[in-house]
Amino acid sequence: MTTYRSMLELKIPSRRAASLTGVSRTTANRKPAPLRDHVPVVPQNKLSAAERSGILAALNSLEFVDLAPMQVYTKLLDQGIYLGSLSTFYRVLEENSQVTERRRLAKHPPRAVPELVATAPGQVFTCYADIVIMPMLVWDPRFQAVDGTKRSA
Repeated sequence: MTTYRSMLELKIPSRRAASLTGVSRTTANRKPAPLRDHVPVVPQNKLSAAERSGILAALNSLEFVDLAPMQVYTKLLDQGIYLGSLSTFYRVLEENSQVTERRRLAKHPPRAVPELVATAPGQVFTCYADIVIMPMLVWDPRFQAVDGTKRSA
């Protein structure tokens, strides 16, 4: 960019300077954004730590522990209690890593797949014994696999 600017100072046309330096004229002529000191803005109505812990205590109370935040929010409003917005409820839960399924779900033990073992013929019978899938390399309309037998047409 500085090479482009120095060429312009030497009275070289901008098209020629842009093609020599490989800089787009649009990019070179664009005004840079003024640099600003970025100071994070804290909203005046930001909840304090005590208010956030109050929301968390309400969400984890025995009365509301199994309910979704939307249901807790509406029930508290029905009681005339306003702790914060619905999105604030979700934010507080997210900060405490509690945005998951809130209901107590049953945890079933893993089940083992039954394994049928035969040590001699005729010991194991299943309902799938008569179903045999055999790959065919060529489709032949004379043979139809109906109830496991070959029939000629």
